[in-house]
Amino acid sequence: MHCARPMQSQQRGLSMIGFLFVAIVLVVVAMLAMKLVPAYIEFFSVKKILATMGQESDLRSKSNADIRSDFVKRADVGYVTVVKPEDLTIDRRSGVPVISADYAFRTKLFGNISLVVDFSASTNPNAVPAQIE
Repeated sequence: MHCARPMQSQQRGLSMIGFLFVAIVLVVVAMLAMKLVPAYIEFFSVKKILATMGQESDLRSKSNADIRSDFVKRADVGYVTVVKPEDLTIDRRSGVPVISADYAFRTKLFGNISLVVDFSASTNPNAVPAQIE
């Protein structure tokens, strides 16, 4: 007597539709990363420049034009292209100048869809970010 064993066919892996879905999600995530990573690298460069400028001992004696000129020199070295010297806000109410840069980074994704990211950096770590409109 021969005993027949039932055939069990277990499929493993992704179906074609599942594979395409995963591939599309990965492409979208990679596209967003390629657009956002340079913006954040530049933001951290701006933040570092402002932090360094805020620690200078002769900051009080500098005029606004000197501060903007100093920022331009440092921005050229740090490959900062989004923030211009006229984008800096210099507040001298508390005796020590507080330099802030509030800006929006806009990049085109595809078609008529763009990505906009708001950034705010300051020499004062307790500064409240300004509302960008």
